[in-house]
Amino acid sequence: MTFTAPLIADIHDAQRAAQLQQVWNQKTKPTGSLGQLEALGQQIGLIQQTHKPELLHPQLLVFAGDHGLAARGVSAYPSDVTWQMVDNFLAGDAAVSVLARQHGLALQVVDAGVAHEFKPRAALIDRKVALGTQDASAAPAMTGAQCEQALQSGCEVVSSLPGNAVLLGEMGIGNTSSAALLMSRLTGEPLTACMGRGTGLDDVGLQRKQQVLKAVLQRHASATEPLQALAALGGFEIAMMVGACLQAASERRVVLVDGFIAGAAVLVAANIQPNVLGYCVFAHCSAEQGHRLMLDHLARFTASAWALNRVGPLLNLGLRLGEGSGAALAWPLVRSAVCLLREMASFESAGVSNKGED
Repeated sequence: MTFTAPLIADIHDAQRAAQLQQVWNQKTKPTGSLGQLEALGQQIGLIQQTHKPELLHPQLLVFAGDHGLAARGVSAYPSDVTWQMVDNFLAGDAAVSVLARQHGLALQVVDAGVAHEFKPRAALIDRKVALGTQDASAAPAMTGAQCEQALQSGCEVVSSLPGNAVLLGEMGIGNTSSAALLMSRLTGEPLTACMGRGTGLDDVGLQRKQQVLKAVLQRHASATEPLQALAALGGFEIAMMVGACLQAASERRVVLVDGFIAGAAVLVAANIQPNVLGYCVFAHCSAEQGHRLMLDHLARFTASAWALNRVGPLLNLGLRLGEGSGAALAWPLVRSAVCLLREMASFESAGVSNKGED
């Protein structure tokens, strides 16, 4: 595989960080009283290299793909739901569609590899690699060439769009299995700690999923490098999100990460370019079992993960829908942090006495 990841600068600049903290400290409020919003504003100021950041033309991208492994009964829903939900997104009727309208987000669906042929339409970006991945229990999910194509397509989709903020979402029946497999392989955590019920498996279905995924990990035991693991265990939509995340960070865009599946893409990206973590804002901690543990691993990853340590996941609402819904829900908080940093008066400009002043 010859994919070359774009270069990503480390956002941390001690002098600028101190300047941003001083800007916050001079706002008309007690020091630190805006809590995580102050850390979030500081992170975005470091990304944009300014104490007056702004968010322009945010892009909500839902990457969709099918998984051959779904035929092994690892999901409570059939694979046809993937393409049916893509239609639902494009019709404006899905949860993420409603949230995108509410918050003024440009929603586009990227067909990374859905097992269905769509007619061209507005808001659908056709980057189909194939009609779904192979069954990872019988063969690598992707060939090296397919994985590279997906990664490159993710980069190209982001670079073709305006704005300085990208919200990552996904759709793909069976993709919690791929995410759990990647997490276990790249973190060394036992599979049972990484996998959950996904779309709502009962106890029998959960046991079947565990057996299938254990066999998949054993079959691809030699796929230990990040891109090897991605090709063997991942999905087209996950690989495309990896490319999108890397490209967005290389362009100093804010990357708002949805839940467990998008988090798995960031985990792969961080193993390729650790500095990518500085550009990522994690929207929420989902109800999927492995997500909290995944976030803990990312927070310990490198010094670049300081933003995750200081900001943390913004919401904890028990979400497990996917689609980018958590990212869309967290978007107003990101905007608020930026608006407060840009627009809130200082003690001096407002003529308000600071602490210790008469």
